[in-house]
Amino acid sequence: MLKSRMKRLDHAREQAAMRLADVETSLLSLGNEDLLDIADIFRNQPMSVIGQIVLAEMRKRHISL
Repeated sequence: MLKSRMKRLDHAREQAAMRLADVETSLLSLGNEDLLDIADIFRNQPMSVIGQIVLAEMRKRHISL
């Protein structure tokens, strides 16, 4: 029983990591204006995962709000 539970948890972790990678890829493929729109939405939540991804990409692109 423990082995099957561990397998299920590992699978769930892998799926979550893949979904997060897909979200990150989608965010990075946005144009500057759309990226700034997302940054504006998450301005009050800079520690959120999406906020961190967007802020890092903005720094790379040398753009700001």
